[in-house]
Amino acid sequence: MGIMGAEIIYHYFPDLTEDQRSKFESLYNLYKEWNEKINVISRKDIEQLYEHHVLHSLAIAKFIQFTQGTKILDVGTGGGFPGIPLAIVFPDTHFLLADSIGKKIRVVTEIAISLGLKNVICQSERIEKIELKVDFVVSRAVTQFPQLFEWVIKNIKGEQRNSLRNGILYLKGDDTIEEEKIFKNKLQIIQLQSYFKEEFFSTKRLLYLPK
Repeated sequence: MGIMGAEIIYHYFPDLTEDQRSKFESLYNLYKEWNEKINVISRKDIEQLYEHHVLHSLAIAKFIQFTQGTKILDVGTGGGFPGIPLAIVFPDTHFLLADSIGKKIRVVTEIAISLGLKNVICQSERIEKIELKVDFVVSRAVTQFPQLFEWVIKNIKGEQRNSLRNGILYLKGDDTIEEEKIFKNKLQIIQLQSYFKEEFFSTKRLLYLPK
């Protein structure tokens, strides 16, 4: 399953280096092993790791190419998504993966070490207490988007180094009526099926809110 499952990643990201491919191929066994000790991915979903978790996270890499030295905060990272896959694709970008649940951060820390990801720091902390200033906050359906916005707006720097303005990149599964009502035309909504043809992505969206 591991290497075979990783082929979906190579299909959409054909320019990965051998080192990046090797890291992606390692993910399945690492998550399978850790998931048996500490449940960070639902048991039935582990076989869909590459499509449902890794590729889903990499929708952000289809939307933006982070420049060298960009700082990213992954809020409510859980098992390390979207942070770990993004850290593999962007080795020159700095990632802080944060979650209030300590045992999840333990898993993510061990996986980052096993992969040799030098650009990842993991922290068990509530987002309200994290003071770090970053270019982008990324997250995957941890809470309602307006709530996330209130928590993280303080963390987003003013000066920018990327082609897109600093802001929030949020992966979401259901409708976006609430967000559109609150943030109106400031919010950009990307249907993930414009990137990935698999049925799983037909209801998935990426929300981009510039600061």
